[in-house]
Amino acid sequence: MIGRLIPHPLLSVTLVVVWLGLVNTVTLGNLLLGAFLGLVVPMITAPYWPNRPRLRRPLVAVRYVLVVLWDIIVANVQVAWIILFKRNADFRSHWINIPLDLRSPEAITVLAGTITMTPGTVSAMLAADGRSILVHCLHTEDPDHERDRIKQRYERPLMEVFE
Repeated sequence: MIGRLIPHPLLSVTLVVVWLGLVNTVTLGNLLLGAFLGLVVPMITAPYWPNRPRLRRPLVAVRYVLVVLWDIIVANVQVAWIILFKRNADFRSHWINIPLDLRSPEAITVLAGTITMTPGTVSAMLAADGRSILVHCLHTEDPDHERDRIKQRYERPLMEVFE
């Protein structure tokens, strides 16, 4: 019964939190509307998620989120410094092909989103076979190091969480 009422508990909680963040005011009415959205949206979309992903290691997922938030803060400072103090001639932009060990579509989506959310990098294209992702780096002296950093810092924890 609970599984039918709340088919995706994490999505339900996320929708409530996002709704409260969007309205920027915690009132009983906003909380009730957020709870309503958190119940109705997952129920309506449940048939489209027959094989929803399972988070195998939730604590690793929490650590991953904290690492990504820290990296976003650091990358913001780095990109600001690059934009303000580097001459255009000194930019070392690179396209980097990152081979993927991930196979879960959800994990690959999270990885691509993480790369794009981090200032200075953009995930541009996923290979048709899903085995690599093309990333553009605003500035890097060593593309191989950047590739290894993404695999170590982001892909490895996502493999623990999703696969």
